[in-house]
Amino acid sequence: MGESTVSLRREGPVAFVTLSNAGRLNAMTRAMWRELRAVFDGIGQADEAGLRCVVISGEGGAFCAGGDISEYPSFRFDESSLREFHENEVWAALQAMLDCPLPLVAQIEGACMGAGIEIASCCDIRLAGASAKFGAPIAKLGFPMAPREAALVHGAIGDVLARDMLLAAGVHGAQRLYDAGFLLQVLPDHEVPAAAQAHAARIAALAPRAARLHKRTFAMLKAGAQTTESLLATAYDYADSAEHREGIAAFLAKRKPNF
Repeated sequence: MGESTVSLRREGPVAFVTLSNAGRLNAMTRAMWRELRAVFDGIGQADEAGLRCVVISGEGGAFCAGGDISEYPSFRFDESSLREFHENEVWAALQAMLDCPLPLVAQIEGACMGAGIEIASCCDIRLAGASAKFGAPIAKLGFPMAPREAALVHGAIGDVLARDMLLAAGVHGAQRLYDAGFLLQVLPDHEVPAAAQAHAARIAALAPRAARLHKRTFAMLKAGAQTTESLLATAYDYADSAEHREGIAAFLAKRKPNF
């Protein structure tokens, strides 16, 4: 396996953020979540240095297949470490994306599952290839999506698809996500990178202050989707449950879980 990373490069007024976890369809490791936060914290401080737009993509023809489950047995079965992971690593990274003052364009190819759909939900504009697949089938692994993450995805994809993805482990194609309003465009797979770059260039040519003010308005609209502290208080008490352990063990052993 290659090193898992979140990299940043800049071409003029556009920043390109790339998720990379070779051999795992860019599944997010804990280190990658921390890197993602650091990247977007940095971008948030750089909006006066000429940056106008950010494109986020995955390496090698996939966006992000979810979390890197090979890490899960080391921390997920203890409630305190599970809470630490979701609230101070995953949500901190997603919040850094949501707080970014620059427009974010998601270049979605291949798998966009679990963590991938959470990351894509933070973006302002989403373009996808026709063969891209979307879902969050973590119920098969014996655990739910964390509350704030679920609220984020629900707000982006809508009630019908969110319920199917989380309650029935539904996986859907790009056209269905376009019909639901999640995607701006569905393109032939090979056209997605160029289309994302062209859209970013179009944004970068417009008034940057207007973009930042629009982002502030959109953030106000999203604020109503945040979960309550009372819900968060018991959100991770499933950490040491038998079905949580069984779901992850079955995935790692490549067998069907016995819930």
